[in-house]
Amino acid sequence: MSCLDRSPPLDSVISLLHLPSGRNCDCCASLDTTQSLHFTAAVYMRDAGIDHKVLHFFVRVYSKTLVLHATADSTVGSIIERISSVTGVTSTDHRLIYRNRLLSEGSTLAECAIEKDTTLHLTCRLWSSRFPSSWQVLDEMLSAITDMLALGDPDGKGIPSVVSLVKKFLAMTPKMEDDAVGHFQVFISAKAHIAFVKLYLSQFKKIRAIGKEVIFLFFTWNSLYLSKPAFLQCTPILFEFCKLLAGTVGRMDSLYISCRSALGSLLVSQDRKFYLNETRDMVTKLYPFVAELSEANFMFPSERSYLVDRVIDFSNFLKALRLAIRGWLGGEGSVPESMYKSPLYMCEEWATVLHALFLKLLEKVDQGLDNLDQFMVLNTAAKIDSELMRWSNILPILRECHNFAKIYENSGQLLHAVLLARKVPLNALIKHVGRSEDQRWLLKFKDITDFETRKKLVMMLFPDRSSVFQEFHEMLIDRPQLLNESFEYIGQVEASALRGELFVLFKNEEATGPGVLREWFRLVCHAIFSPQNVLFLSCPNNPRRFFPNPGSGVEPLHLKYFSFVGRVIALALMHKIQIGITFDRAFFLQLSGKNITLEDIQDADPFLYMSSKKILEMGDEILDSDVLGLTFVREIEDLDSHRTVELCPGGMKIVVNSRNRKEYVSLLIQNCFVTSIAEQIHHFSQGFSDIFSETKLHKLFFRSLDVEDFNQLLGGSDDAINVNDWKAHTEYGGYKEKDCQISWFWKIVEGMQDDQKRTLLHFWTSLRHLPVEGFGGLSSKLLISKTLNSQNRLPTSQTCFYTLYLPQYSSSSVMHDKIQLITQEHVSCSFGMS
Repeated sequence: MSCLDRSPPLDSVISLLHLPSGRNCDCCASLDTTQSLHFTAAVYMRDAGIDHKVLHFFVRVYSKTLVLHATADSTVGSIIERISSVTGVTSTDHRLIYRNRLLSEGSTLAECAIEKDTTLHLTCRLWSSRFPSSWQVLDEMLSAITDMLALGDPDGKGIPSVVSLVKKFLAMTPKMEDDAVGHFQVFISAKAHIAFVKLYLSQFKKIRAIGKEVIFLFFTWNSLYLSKPAFLQCTPILFEFCKLLAGTVGRMDSLYISCRSALGSLLVSQDRKFYLNETRDMVTKLYPFVAELSEANFMFPSERSYLVDRVIDFSNFLKALRLAIRGWLGGEGSVPESMYKSPLYMCEEWATVLHALFLKLLEKVDQGLDNLDQFMVLNTAAKIDSELMRWSNILPILRECHNFAKIYENSGQLLHAVLLARKVPLNALIKHVGRSEDQRWLLKFKDITDFETRKKLVMMLFPDRSSVFQEFHEMLIDRPQLLNESFEYIGQVEASALRGELFVLFKNEEATGPGVLREWFRLVCHAIFSPQNVLFLSCPNNPRRFFPNPGSGVEPLHLKYFSFVGRVIALALMHKIQIGITFDRAFFLQLSGKNITLEDIQDADPFLYMSSKKILEMGDEILDSDVLGLTFVREIEDLDSHRTVELCPGGMKIVVNSRNRKEYVSLLIQNCFVTSIAEQIHHFSQGFSDIFSETKLHKLFFRSLDVEDFNQLLGGSDDAINVNDWKAHTEYGGYKEKDCQISWFWKIVEGMQDDQKRTLLHFWTSLRHLPVEGFGGLSSKLLISKTLNSQNRLPTSQTCFYTLYLPQYSSSSVMHDKIQLITQEHVSCSFGMS
């Protein structure tokens, strides 16, 4: 049989054999209700005059034979229609050919003078095609499937390998996207997907296995057969497979589930153009999958593996549906509330059905969180910690509720109400999940999360250092050249080199490890924010709080240094090292991309704040009398120079009065705290974003926190050190808690001033500022270890492991003198090990 290349689809290739009486027909045929047909028909003609001959057409289909009767005066057209009627093959474009001559449909069999032992061919009109090779391979493939199904044997003699032919078809996929689309459209036009499913439905185990294998080839990407872009063009075929499998073997069948998962993965890999080309059809194709998956039996609590695959599939189809709906809406927005709520609105069926599914899913999540809340009330902290993992499945489902809510106008308010009502169990769950969980969407709900939760979420925005498989970024620092050399090691390297671990060694010193890294961060940040440098200014009433210096331009490399500082601050946060430095509110808000108001500058410039307040509160008559003599200009003092800057075009001539004073104050603030440091802010932001694997995450980081949150993360606690908390988080090696040396030690510490306590803490750990959580926020407990050194020796430390080596002093007074010595600033920075 030959492959007839055409479009519309190939319908049939039929041979009609004109046989004498008594001759058997051993030809085999395959009938496919999809109109892709390959069979041979035997014609038996009784021995009588041509005008009285009765023709018997024996059409063998698999294991049965169909018989057609005709007389000599039957027309060719009627024969075609009769064959179409019994086989299900449409007669459109079919032609009957005898001895290479096209028979007219209006002619009778007698007029055509058909003789005995001749062959008639029923074929299709030939059409042109861009893909003759595709049709040829498909014809061979479908013929092999026909024979395999007819014989019930995949290894039958003369049957080519269907799997090999499918691989051949995939391997010949054109590289150009449009050509690949056409190539796979030929596959659908030829109804090959239906033939594959028929293999999978076979009662024979071997044939069924072949059917499963060839279907799998279309949704498991293999670079040997398909390029990645070409693989994406298989999406329409997977739609067809899913539809056929769901209607035959059902939605619980493993092959259907695998096919559905593969389809979801392909859909989310498509670009937006894919959804814009057929938005309405795409929505109606996708929403049944979302409906099906949202009806999954989501149970809380449950084993985590129980829901993972379903949630992934649900997420993929929901994302694809959102893109399709966005295209349907014209590119932006959500489905209007009137469309899915108003009974008077002639809405699309999917709009109301999906909204009902959203409400049902949200109700399940709400009930799950309520159950967890009750569980937490009735059980101990230890029991709760051990069981939380079984409840963590709520979070990915909740994330999909959030995605669902984006589809419908005002649905986000319903979601927010649930989150607000269940904030206690929700925060407990978030704190319990690992880094791999994508819960970034929760960062926008600052009224629902507490500080600990926000801290966990924003820290997950930084690269996971443990997953970065690369060498340490090593730095050998000369203390006298600390800032310059640190600038070279941090500011002048590729950002990717900084996303793993850092290794710091000071010249002529043996100490290494995390303690040295903490010491380096403290020293370099102290140098950066030192008054001797011109990069930053401290707030008049808070020497720990800083903002960029508008006059930093006197340093030629100041902008490069701001990029360097941005990297250092991001690294300190990523390594969870508190440096005792905080940012002014106006500085932080600009990093968040927010506007600055008068109230935001109160700490940075109290004088400007108070004078601006007076202008705004001054009586109209007094201000309009021009008693202040103000115009829309700003006077700037730069070292020994003085200059005037107009706040707006022609500002020198615009007098400040009661009608424009708000505008004047706003422009003055913008010039002082935005325009004058815009370049510094830009370079700092660039350096900060360098540390993230996705540079856009740095804005999300700042927008997700309040300035107080950020300053607690970066600066640590400013509270006095709590000795009881210190004792509670200290263990002993060689000593017991009741030993006299331990009692003396803590009594000495309790009698110290806070500065002395911080100096001792620094000697012990290389930290001067604790996390907001206190000692409980450190990575491990502290340790006091007994050493056999002479009583004349001072205590030593191993800061990497938070270990203080304490000699067994003979009296409290001896210990007091030694500890007082190490709490002197110059001593605490030079004693100890790593």
